[in-house]
Amino acid sequence: MKYKRFVLGAVAIIVALWIIVGEQMAGASADAFINARLVTVRSDVSGRIDMERRALGAKVGQGEVLASVTDPLVDIIRLNDLIMEGDFLLSELSRLTAYQTATQEILGKLEKRSAIFSRHRMEEITIMLDHARDRLALIELSGESEAESDAALESFGAPANALPAEPRIPGLALDHARERVAVLEVALSAAQAGVFLGGGYNDAPNAEQRAVEMRSEMAATNTSIADVEARQLAVASRIGRERQRVNGLTGGNIAAPVNGLLWEVLAADQERVERGDPVFRMVDCGSVMVSLSVSERIYNTLTIGQPAKFRPAGRNRIFDATVSRLAGAGAATIYRNLAVAPSPKHLERYDVTLLVAGIANDPDLSCAIGRTGRAFFERRPLDGVRGLF
Repeated sequence: MKYKRFVLGAVAIIVALWIIVGEQMAGASADAFINARLVTVRSDVSGRIDMERRALGAKVGQGEVLASVTDPLVDIIRLNDLIMEGDFLLSELSRLTAYQTATQEILGKLEKRSAIFSRHRMEEITIMLDHARDRLALIELSGESEAESDAALESFGAPANALPAEPRIPGLALDHARERVAVLEVALSAAQAGVFLGGGYNDAPNAEQRAVEMRSEMAATNTSIADVEARQLAVASRIGRERQRVNGLTGGNIAAPVNGLLWEVLAADQERVERGDPVFRMVDCGSVMVSLSVSERIYNTLTIGQPAKFRPAGRNRIFDATVSRLAGAGAATIYRNLAVAPSPKHLERYDVTLLVAGIANDPDLSCAIGRTGRAFFERRPLDGVRGLF
């Protein structure tokens, strides 16, 4: 019985020593804390800044307006010149449109007068042709009657010149009558085709001649209107681009680029800022990581992508992690764009960065910047017991 107690005590001491030594000798970090990248929000334009008062560390959603910048002294001379050019083109278009309308009215009146002239001129030629045909028929009939009289006298045995001479129709008059009918027929045919002949030239009415000129003016005016409208479209496009540029220079809202925390305010309300000046610094909660330092012995056993464990202080849950960066000793420069800087003691050891995917899904740790804990790179004797709690 006495030996049994001695053996049990010895076993208990050995197990306790194994646990203590195993826990202490396991690869673990001296310190570990949740960290994240910083995002600097800058002003796009120069001007006066207006911002609401916000507590440092306040949660900010992506796209949320943080401040606005206004520059009342932005240069708009070019925009005003383009607007004036557009007004000139509008005035020119109004003038051409009015001229087109007036020309159209004059052309309508001239075409109406020309139609009246054409109708009456054709009636006139028709009347003249009818009378000319009647005269030609009378002349030809008179010539036939004289020939019949001479034949009757000769049948009675009397000479043709036995009676006193009566007026005879000269052959020249007959020929002239025939010529007149032929000329009028040609004139009527030409008039029906829209050409009025007079003395061997085109006897188009003055209204028709003016109408031809007006049609030419209308064509030129339509071309000018099309040209002005095309230039209006070009100027309108240039005005739109210039207005967009001026609006951009005039100012606007400064929105949060990421979901995160308001970490630092670098400008004051109503302060004048220049283009590119930093206004805010935010913590990007989408880039949460764990920073830690280890001894040289443990550091030399680590590799990129190696699995690890992270246990936040005050929490029983252990998160799976992965080694993402091995920065070594004196790695102060890599923290310039991170939310939490390392302590001098941290820099005396070897810096390691872990990616812990499960933290993003934990509402208490998703953006708990600065929260501490420990990281482990080897299995420890009590890992199985810790999993029960």
